[in-house]
Amino acid sequence: MSMNLTVSFPGGKKVDVTFDAHTVHTDQPVSGGGEDTAPAPYDLFLASIASCAGIYIVGFCQGRGVDPSLVRLTQRVEFDPETHLASKIDLDLELSPAFPEKYVQALVRVVDQCKVKKSMAAPPVFSVNPRAAQA
Repeated sequence: MSMNLTVSFPGGKKVDVTFDAHTVHTDQPVSGGGEDTAPAPYDLFLASIASCAGIYIVGFCQGRGVDPSLVRLTQRVEFDPETHLASKIDLDLELSPAFPEKYVQALVRVVDQCKVKKSMAAPPVFSVNPRAAQA
């Protein structure tokens, strides 16, 4: 199984990525020379962790007849001051008193299975392959 994503450059610091029937737009903040018309790529990366954890919460709750709105997920990110990369990511689950106690530990285990988080723990091999454009 593979997936191809196509990158285009619509102008300025904007970069679009198209895959399947979707296009993800990115831009840089004004301080980085962009127009701040879309999230920066690194911000999308961080958001993908939170949204992945979120979809695991939704699936868990829906599978047990529990309203997902009884869970609030907050992702806190600490950055290394030298590299400016994330050095610690906390996923905080705030549970309504109405959330069934019997599911709390199982919910924690489910969120821990987030595919994006697991991909970070076992990163893929990267390669950059220059090729001449075909006429």
